[in-house]
Amino acid sequence: MKTTKYIILTAFVLGGMFASCDDFLDMEPRSDLAPETYFTDASQLQAYADKWYASVLPSCPGNSYGIYANDQGTDNQIAESAPSYFFPGEWKVPNSSGNWSFKTIYNLNFFFSCVLSKFGEDLSGSQNTITGDLQNVKHYIGEMYFLRALEYFNRYQQFGDFPIITKPLADDMLVLTEAAKRSPRNEVARFILSDLDKAAALLAGKDMQKTRINRDVVLLLKSRVALYEGTWLKYFKGTAFVPNGEGWPGKSKEYNANYQYPSGSIDNEINWFLDEAMAASKEVAEKYKDRLTENTGILKQDVNTPENPFFAMFGSEDLSGVDEVLMWRQYVSGLGSGQDVALAADESNWGVGMTRGYVQNFLMADGLPVYAHGTYADGDGYYKGDKTINDVRQNRDSRLSLFLKEPGQKNVLVESVTGLTNIWLDEPYPDITTGSLQYAYTTGYALRKGGAWDSKYLVQNKGYLGLVIYRSVEALLNYMEASYERNGTLDALAREYWQKLRSRALVSTDIDATIVATDMSKEAENDWGAYSAGQILTDKTLYNIRRERRCELLSEGFRWMDLCRWRAMDQMLTEPYIPEGFHLWNTPMQNWYNDNAGNTILIYGNDSKANVSSPDDSEYLRPYRKRSNQICHDGFVWKMAHYLEPIRIDQFLITSIDGRSVETSPIYQNPYWPVTADMPAEK
Repeated sequence: MKTTKYIILTAFVLGGMFASCDDFLDMEPRSDLAPETYFTDASQLQAYADKWYASVLPSCPGNSYGIYANDQGTDNQIAESAPSYFFPGEWKVPNSSGNWSFKTIYNLNFFFSCVLSKFGEDLSGSQNTITGDLQNVKHYIGEMYFLRALEYFNRYQQFGDFPIITKPLADDMLVLTEAAKRSPRNEVARFILSDLDKAAALLAGKDMQKTRINRDVVLLLKSRVALYEGTWLKYFKGTAFVPNGEGWPGKSKEYNANYQYPSGSIDNEINWFLDEAMAASKEVAEKYKDRLTENTGILKQDVNTPENPFFAMFGSEDLSGVDEVLMWRQYVSGLGSGQDVALAADESNWGVGMTRGYVQNFLMADGLPVYAHGTYADGDGYYKGDKTINDVRQNRDSRLSLFLKEPGQKNVLVESVTGLTNIWLDEPYPDITTGSLQYAYTTGYALRKGGAWDSKYLVQNKGYLGLVIYRSVEALLNYMEASYERNGTLDALAREYWQKLRSRALVSTDIDATIVATDMSKEAENDWGAYSAGQILTDKTLYNIRRERRCELLSEGFRWMDLCRWRAMDQMLTEPYIPEGFHLWNTPMQNWYNDNAGNTILIYGNDSKANVSSPDDSEYLRPYRKRSNQICHDGFVWKMAHYLEPIRIDQFLITSIDGRSVETSPIYQNPYWPVTADMPAEK
């Protein structure tokens, strides 16, 4: 009876919460609920946490390439349609939509308002009245601190300065308006780290299955957040995008007018965050550095060949035994909706293609850049050139050769489910002319990361491969970068971690040879990470640390985050970037597109019929230059404002004194965004 009552009440509570999602600060009165009747047993805490797992943690929707498409709209991957933020005038200030939302934060805070009064505000558990195993109670409270930290991290990446709200708010306009005041971005980052410290302490007493949040995951996220803020402050120092920088809009509000950094200066603040990143990442890296998943370098192409554990880490149903995977999401056959990651990997990635620049950025197996062995198109024999996909894959970093698909490779080795019409048993020539999103090879380069060899995982919207959410290898990368940014030298630990990553990738561990051979002018052609603040990096060690991160985290959704914190898109303010795909023209690959009579099916130079870009433009496929009316036909163009999102206008009006004047709102707009709806960035 008790359980039944709890389920009914929980459904009522959650339903009410969701109904309030469009309200100011997503606040809904709770006077109709008696907090003492909720969260009285550990199982109830778990059930509530489970609900927000689904909302806050990464997931993979059907009919898509899931998380492996999250790098689209960068120099790593592009989709069939160009993103609006690279086309001046397309991204505009919303009136009542956008990501300025507190729905999830409100619901997480509701949990703490009910639970901490029973558990104890000091988090020791000495005052706990919640029934069930005490370590379980602590664990679930710790999970909720992690989820609030992650939700705040998502909002802070979008908006920078953001209101810090820790309790459900009373239904009082004065209270709500006061709560709308934006805290400086570094204070938000400090708040996130504080929540993660609480989570780490509460989760220390018990390990659960790796489908649940654990202490190592908390520390990994802490290192990610601290590295993000430390590098953001460094590369945006002195600009409107950091507290007290020139033109910082926070200064316009009395509550931030005299802001001082808690560490005394922005330089001290940068160092504090980098120190935090180093400490957290080191703890995880030291625990897992010798437990990285083995990579044999072999791509399985028949049923008798042993599986490559590194490849299988991204394409297995059960990841519980993979040490490198700190947390994963489980999908169960026949239970709920599935995902299509494996199906997308065995097809065309649902129109999300790797760029030429990304492919060329991977090193050769000897540790040298491609251009050290000739031109990009024609190599010296060790580098084979790029006139076929097979050539591109030879003698390369195995992270490229394993995951870059090539025509003729096997996609399916076991047909447990037969009769599927939407899969290819063998990889076809990339279809660069189709109008079907599901089968479109936008750039000619496609990935098989997340793919599976058994057709049972390829039933549309019913895939059930496990999804990696956090990998320990990120800790090694975070430490490498944070320590170098902090100290300007490659310390012994960073060098050790780097060599372990290179060894696992089957690339020469002679890091110094790579650094010496690096030509930054050539790297800048392929990699936005070769820039910061509009200038090409002069530090080749730092650049190669960034390259390692780009290659190891291949299509795992880190790229936009990294480009923003490095301030790596300023160069496109004045020099548009034209994304390219594979080497289509004047290569053997051009002949892939002949019909049975030997006539080409490729059409260019005709705005109504063109299906590829012109060879007069480039020998490489340029997906957004097929027709003159395509968005971003003239290249990706950047606006400084686009490093942060605009705040919707209705929030200014709701919080203004008279309900009409945005100037009297405690909220301020992000740099270079107007306070008028449906207007683009000013700069």
